[in-house]
Amino acid sequence: MRIFDPHIHMSSRTTDDYAAMHAAGVRALVEPAFWLGQPRTNVGSFTDYFDALVGWEPFRASQFGIAHHCTIALNPKEANDPRCAPVLDLLPRYLEKDGVVAVGEIGYDSMTAEEDKAFAAQLALAIAHDLPAMVHTPHRDKAAGTERSIAVVRESGIAPERVVLDHLNEMTVAMVKESGSWMGFSIYPDTKMDEERMVAILREYGTERVLVNSAADWGKSDPLKTRKTGDAMLAAGFTEDDVDRVLWRNPVEFYGQSGRLALESEATEAEFAGNSILRGARK
Repeated sequence: MRIFDPHIHMSSRTTDDYAAMHAAGVRALVEPAFWLGQPRTNVGSFTDYFDALVGWEPFRASQFGIAHHCTIALNPKEANDPRCAPVLDLLPRYLEKDGVVAVGEIGYDSMTAEEDKAFAAQLALAIAHDLPAMVHTPHRDKAAGTERSIAVVRESGIAPERVVLDHLNEMTVAMVKESGSWMGFSIYPDTKMDEERMVAILREYGTERVLVNSAADWGKSDPLKTRKTGDAMLAAGFTEDDVDRVLWRNPVEFYGQSGRLALESEATEAEFAGNSILRGARK
């Protein structure tokens, strides 16, 4: 089973996670820029973070035979902090870099006027830089937030097939499917979606324009949830081709719209197998 995790925050994970992901079949991933759990108070902290996403983290992933890509954005939560507003002026510099395959995460956290402004501005950047967009749907009042997100996407003029609305659930999948955008689902241990619910959604709505991710970060999450979803699909009667479509070909199709996917890791399998990092090192 080959796996492309289209949304995972590896800066929050250990090298043991990379090793386990490779063993489970993960060969590529996308790491979206997001909130680190503690407020950032100046633009310089974003610069350092973005530099790590386009530099250090791809190197770290390559030690484990995994191709790392990222998305860059001012996330919705920090869009509300006026100290972070100048980050919008910084983004064009990073949106031209190799390995940046979308603008994201953008969208809503609390659906404020500040979030409206940042959302619209970053969709405009996606159009200007010919990149897809990853939209974060809010965890509170999800149905209303998703409906509002679809409206903003429509108003921006970006083609809906170049947008994924992420963190969906049973209440929001139908409206996103009807909109023509891609449908993203985060599989979590206790919250958001689990494997069985994901299988039920795939049975009802099919495998087209669906991205399944682990969204693993610094909270209680599991970077192997993509593999576990694939196993659940097979146990439920889906074919190996169905699993390959959802866990590999769909992410390749969506992010391939950037023209920047590089799916051959710098590390060969032989190099990976003998790498000293595998022998218990943590970073």
